[in-house]
Amino acid sequence: MTTFALAALVLIMMPGPDQAIITRNALVGGRAGGLLTMIGGVLGLTVHATAAAVGLSALLLASATAFTVLKIAGALYLLWLAVQMLRSAARSRRSPASDDEPATAPPRRGAFLRQGFLSNALNPKVALFFVTFLPQFLSADAGSARAEALLFSGVFALLYLAWFGLYVAAVDRLGRWLRRPAVKARIEQVTGVLLAAVAIRLATASAGH
Repeated sequence: MTTFALAALVLIMMPGPDQAIITRNALVGGRAGGLLTMIGGVLGLTVHATAAAVGLSALLLASATAFTVLKIAGALYLLWLAVQMLRSAARSRRSPASDDEPATAPPRRGAFLRQGFLSNALNPKVALFFVTFLPQFLSADAGSARAEALLFSGVFALLYLAWFGLYVAAVDRLGRWLRRPAVKARIEQVTGVLLAAVAIRLATASAGH
């Protein structure tokens, strides 16, 4: 369990789409926006973790058609998010240099939750991760491999919440500086480019990679 927790924490801390979306939404919607995106992200992870534990993810990855449909949906969603980020970056550059007033009204809270959820739920790479990562830590003498897999998935979710909860708090603490139009525009631009790159990689991925 300790080895799994350490390996999972390292993977969670690695920069990726989750960090990019949570950072951007924490700047736009404050701590609430970041936390809601985080909760949506962990719910998306839970879908794949539970599916992997009961064997559904393995069936999905074995079906070329199902994998293709899911990866195209995920890639299109990430591309849509990327376009929104880049458009927001352009608006931030045109906004007056004020630290107190946002350039535009933040999205409704449901949008933060939905973005976090869909970015993981529509990502077949997350399914592949749980199918290939979890089995390495399952013990042969476990009474129930499914129960053990669900336990490890729960630990992964808790670590995800702990890390990104601290991360959102840090972003919120630095929020006044990070929300300056020039800084915010740069963060949104980098986020948009990152999401577009992930979308392209996802669209060209095969089930075995």
